[in-house]
Amino acid sequence: MGEVAAYFDLDGTLLDDSSEKTLAFGLAKRRPWRIPLGSISWLGGFVGNLLRGRSVYDAARNRGHFSLSSWRVLKGLSEELVESKLKFKISKDAQERLEWHRNQGHRLVLVTATIMPMAIALGQELGMDEVYGCGPKEMNGMISGSERGWSVPRRKGKVPVVEKDAKENNHDLAKCYAYGNTHADSFFMRLVGNPIAVNPEGKLKDVVAENNWETYTWKV
Repeated sequence: MGEVAAYFDLDGTLLDDSSEKTLAFGLAKRRPWRIPLGSISWLGGFVGNLLRGRSVYDAARNRGHFSLSSWRVLKGLSEELVESKLKFKISKDAQERLEWHRNQGHRLVLVTATIMPMAIALGQELGMDEVYGCGPKEMNGMISGSERGWSVPRRKGKVPVVEKDAKENNHDLAKCYAYGNTHADSFFMRLVGNPIAVNPEGKLKDVVAENNWETYTWKV
């Protein structure tokens, strides 16, 4: 597809919702017994991560709420939720922008901290050429709740993912695009020549103002 790719964050950017919260709530609704288990596992992961020196932001984003879930169940539920709910949370403006990139011959890449089964399901709905989400290379068996051994494209973790993808696909980052909605996305957005803030919030507003980045509002 040439030198140019468009790298997109998911939640709050292309999707006017939280994909992983939707998955967690859907799993809890189907299996209510998971609510206390998930809560305890998440709290344990949060405290453990803090003790290992991780930031509060990263510590709070452990996957304890999915502990003892099977990857097979998460895959099926993700596909179901995208079809019944989440595809309606993709704004018309976001869809038109994706189509604009396709018409330019640009490669579409999703880079998200959402757990991989949901990232894949939404990537297929969005027509992405590549999807990078949180998860191990082999998604078999049960989830322990730990991210050890996973690819985790979150905050600065998105930077090496984008750099590696661009190198492997011969993209010129100076000509590429990056879309995000939070300060956590600003790290990978700075890599490209065309950073675009979508529904910017918090500290990202300051980054946008300082660097005169283009801004869009995509809401359902």
